Amino acid sequence: MKLSFEEYQAEARATALYPNRLRNLEYPTLGLAGEAGEVANIVKKIQRDDGGTITDDKRAKLKDELGDVLWYIAACADELGLTLDEIARYNVEKLAQRHRRTT
Repeated sequence: MKLSFEEYQAEARATALYPNRLRNLEYPTLGLAGEAGEVANIVKKIQRDDGGTITDDKRAKLKDELGDVLWYIAACADELGLTLDEIARYNVEKLAQRHRRTT
C-alpha cells in the first residue's frame, strides 16, 4: 500500500495519544530523539556484531525503528502546524539551492 505524506500524517495523527496533544512539542521531540538513538544503536551493533553486514533481522529492526522516527516527526509537525508534505518540499528546495551553489 502506497501512502502519501498527507495520508501517513492523518493516519499517524489518529494514533497520537499523549498529554496536552497540540500544545506539547516537548513530548514528540523527546520521543524522536529516543527513537533516533535506537536506530543509531542498531547500526552500532551491525558494526560491532555483524562486521558491517546488515542482516535480515537487523534490517527488520531498523524498519521498525525508522517507522517510529517517522511517527514522531509527524507528531512534531502537527505540534507546529506543519504538514510532512510542506516540510519535504522545503527540504528538497533547500538542498537543490545548496547543490546549485556548490556546482
